[in-house]
Amino acid sequence: MQLKAALANCPELTALAEHVRSFAHMLTHLHGDQLPDWIEAASATTELPSLRHFAQHLLRDLDAVTAGLTLPWNSGVVEGHVNRIKMLKRQMFGRAGFELLRKRVLLSA
Repeated sequence: MQLKAALANCPELTALAEHVRSFAHMLTHLHGDQLPDWIEAASATTELPSLRHFAQHLLRDLDAVTAGLTLPWNSGVVEGHVNRIKMLKRQMFGRAGFELLRKRVLLSA
């Protein structure tokens, strides 16, 4: 109810919410083929300069963004491992050498 009240009082927020919903739909349902249309619609909004700026930056690497919104593969597992290793490195900073870090990384996996 609070969202509806806020959207009723601000037409720019209503437009932004609609653009965000359509982008989220593309992202969750892997409809990357709809991205050029979304970028065109988002770039046409004069009252939302941040959204227009975001949409124009997507054009810089359109092929990669389209692939990310279309293909079922992602690098989530790899990024998770990298994040875990970086956390272990931060915990051990200045305390031990490479061999102990190596053992701890291998044992935590």
